[in-house]
Amino acid sequence: MGYVDHAADGIAILLWSASPDKPELLHTPFFFAAAAAAMDVPVEIYCTAGSVRLLVPGVAEGLRAAHHQKDVATAMREAVGLGVRLLACTDALRAHGIDPHGLIPECSGHGGAVQFMARAANLRWRTMVF
Repeated sequence: MGYVDHAADGIAILLWSASPDKPELLHTPFFFAAAAAAMDVPVEIYCTAGSVRLLVPGVAEGLRAAHHQKDVATAMREAVGLGVRLLACTDALRAHGIDPHGLIPECSGHGGAVQFMARAANLRWRTMVF
């Protein structure tokens, strides 16, 4: 019997309820993403709903949960430094009146419901929702 590779092709993380209004929820998704990326697993984080505001310059700086020493911006940069891709939902950008051309440089591009659902439907990808 031969070896069967059960490793995922990647992990897609949807930031939905985690937003700047709830900084206590923001560290965990970036830590999970960084851990997977450190294991050489491709990771995409889809920022939607209120989380898309994290991609606006200056918003994530200073946001932190009471038990974390790092602010959210640092956690985001560390994850991106390991290869995590941050994607902005264009509908969420529009809903929040955010200019899609004025996002932080760590943002890799746009990705919304269709792209996330394509990952969710792909049996070789895993998904998480925060």
